[in-house]
Amino acid sequence: MADRSDNAHHAALASETRRQILDMLVESRDPLDALSIATRIDLHLTTVRFHLDHLEGSGMVRRQPVSEKRRGRPRIFYTATPVVRSESSQVRLIDALAEALATHDDGGRASAEDAGRQWADDLVAQNAMPGTNNAGLLTVLDQLGFDPHTDAEGTIELRACPFRDSAAAHPQVVCSVHRGLIDRILEIEEDSSPNVALLPFVQPGLCVITGTGRPKLHDE
Repeated sequence: MADRSDNAHHAALASETRRQILDMLVESRDPLDALSIATRIDLHLTTVRFHLDHLEGSGMVRRQPVSEKRRGRPRIFYTATPVVRSESSQVRLIDALAEALATHDDGGRASAEDAGRQWADDLVAQNAMPGTNNAGLLTVLDQLGFDPHTDAEGTIELRACPFRDSAAAHPQVVCSVHRGLIDRILEIEEDSSPNVALLPFVQPGLCVITGTGRPKLHDE
């Protein structure tokens, strides 16, 4: 299962406002105080502080007190943690690669799917995947931060996506990587079937895998 820090990150980023605040801190070269953030996004100062507390509690933001030549307590500024800034750089790299693949005749699908299959092989080599009946697939999806939930019929809801923004901008490439990943994991589990479908963005922030076996994109 995902560790506590991953769960805390997912909970913190469940709010569009918190994602907006975090993006602002990542993009800013200098730390920002709550008042500056509130002014930029037109929110009440108390509301911004509430969201900053959530982000700080999840380990994605840290405080940076600044002493000034005036009486009273130092002003509190906030900055994104180095881990978050590194993740943001990785997202920009993913976007650049997706844009390059999208220029291929098939929109980059074949290469992206091959990359997903190789990714699955690498993950399986690092971790022994348990059993069948989607156990290994669910383990991988959970470890990667997709927050999978399944029902008795084998439908898997992906309630989070660590590549959400990139997938929204380049769905044919990013979702094809995920399709290749899922396809290969199910092959390894010997649960492959032609009836599986990967349905991206059936609702905002929600993708669905139906059945077991070879996933295909919904628009194929």
